[in-house]
Amino acid sequence: MSGAGVPGLNREQVEKAAKALLTYAQKKGQESSNLLLDDELIYLNIALKKVPQTPRKDKPVRLNIPHPIYSLEGAEVCLFVKDSKGEGHKASKKKVKEEQIAGVTKVVGLSKLRTKYESHEAKRKLCNSYDLFLADERVLGSLPKLIGKSFFKKKKQPVPVKLVGKDWSGHISKAVKATYFFWTGGPSLSIRVSRSSHTQDEVVENVIAALKDALPHIPKQWNGVKALYMKTADSVALPIYQASPVPDVVRIKA
Repeated sequence: MSGAGVPGLNREQVEKAAKALLTYAQKKGQESSNLLLDDELIYLNIALKKVPQTPRKDKPVRLNIPHPIYSLEGAEVCLFVKDSKGEGHKASKKKVKEEQIAGVTKVVGLSKLRTKYESHEAKRKLCNSYDLFLADERVLGSLPKLIGKSFFKKKKQPVPVKLVGKDWSGHISKAVKATYFFWTGGPSLSIRVSRSSHTQDEVVENVIAALKDALPHIPKQWNGVKALYMKTADSVALPIYQASPVPDVVRIKA
C-alpha cells in the first residue's frame, strides 16, 4: 500500500513506526515525573542520495500538515520584529494586543536582541523559554548572527511571517499551523512532523503530508531520496523507506 500522494512510500511502514514511537513515548512518560516528556516531538529524517549543491539557507521551506504541532492557545511564541534605536517594537506589541493574537507572549526588537541578549547564556535562556520563534520576514537575514548556535542546535530557527497590512493574526496563525525544514547544506533533512499526543492516524497523515510538500524542493524529488526515518528526540531512528541500491555496471570488452 503506497502512501497517499507519495508513490513508493509504504503507508504500512509509516503506521508501524508511528505505533512504535507512540508506545515508546508513552512508556517513557510513565517512567518519568517530568510532565514535559508526556508530549514529545516526532521527526521525519530524509537522507539524500547526494549532498545538494544548494548552500545553507536561513529562510525555511513551509510544509502544510493537517494536524498542527503547535496551537496558538497552548504554545509559547516569541516574535522578533524590526525596530530602530529601540523604537518600533512598542508598536508591534500594541498590534499584537489589539488583534488579540493568542500564543505570542513575547515581542523582541532587533536592538534589544543585540544588547539584552548579547551573551551566550542569555541567548541560550531565550531559546529554552519558548516553543516557537517567529520573525518579521524583513529581518530574517539579520538574525543568524544575533541568536547564536543554541537556536540551530535545537532546530528552533525563527520562522518568517509577513507583518504588513492589517491581518497579522492570520499570517501568524498560518505560520504556527505549518511545519518547516531548513537547508543546512548537509546530506540529510530533519522535519518536525508530529507530537506523541497525536493519534497514530494523525502522525501518519502528518508524515505523508510533510513529505509530499517537501519532495518538490529536493533535487530529483523522490529519486533523490536515499532513505526515510522516523524518530523522537532520543529514540532510535526507525526506517520507513530505503531506496534500492543501484547495481554496478559491468562493462564487457568486445
